Amino acid sequence: MATDVKPTRKNLMAIEDRIELSERGHDTLEQKRDGLIMEFMDILDQAQDVRSEVSENYETAQRKIDMARAMEGDVAVRGAAAALKEYPEITTQSKNIMGVVVPQIESSKVQKDLDERGYGLLGSSARIDEAADAYEQLLESIILAAEVETAMKKMLTEIETTKRRVNALEFTLLPDLYENQEYIEQKLEEQEREEIFRMKKIKDKKEEEEAEAAAEAAAAEAEEPEPAD
Repeated sequence: MATDVKPTRKNLMAIEDRIELSERGHDTLEQKRDGLIMEFMDILDQAQDVRSEVSENYETAQRKIDMARAMEGDVAVRGAAAALKEYPEITTQSKNIMGVVVPQIESSKVQKDLDERGYGLLGSSARIDEAADAYEQLLESIILAAEVETAMKKMLTEIETTKRRVNALEFTLLPDLYENQEYIEQKLEEQEREEIFRMKKIKDKKEEEEAEAAAEAAAAEAEEPEPAD
């Protein structure tokens, strides 16, 4: 509260420095917030595309596996799946988007050639190959979706944090500082007026005393007897 601040010029200068710093911080955070929102909208568009791709790939994979089971039987499908020797590998790195660290997921050995699936060219069929292709594509899209969704959540969290900081500066800290500044300025002006009034009183009293002293001196001079001839 303003009444808790001692109205001195030193405190006024300190508050003015804090106001300047807070205003710069507010502007910087506003720019960061706006930049984060723009980046978030780009990621959101990408996330919508990825979600659609995952949904389409899932439906395709389901159709392919259902067809393979219907044509080749569950035993053949399970046997082809069990023959897999090299499993997909996932590595995670990170990248920085306007100060927000988001994951960057890289995968390998997801999509394979026919001879890399372990079941051999003679131990399979076109239906099983198509199902394997479909599920490999589905897995690729899921990995991408995980990266995009995680980045989107981290960006959204940072946006909310930045918005809270902007609001705290705009609606709490800066108004309090402005109030303290105005309070101190008013008190200093009052003190200055009081000092001017006090100095004027002193000056008037001094002039009055000087006038009285001059009058007394004149009266005393008038009362002195004139020298005899």
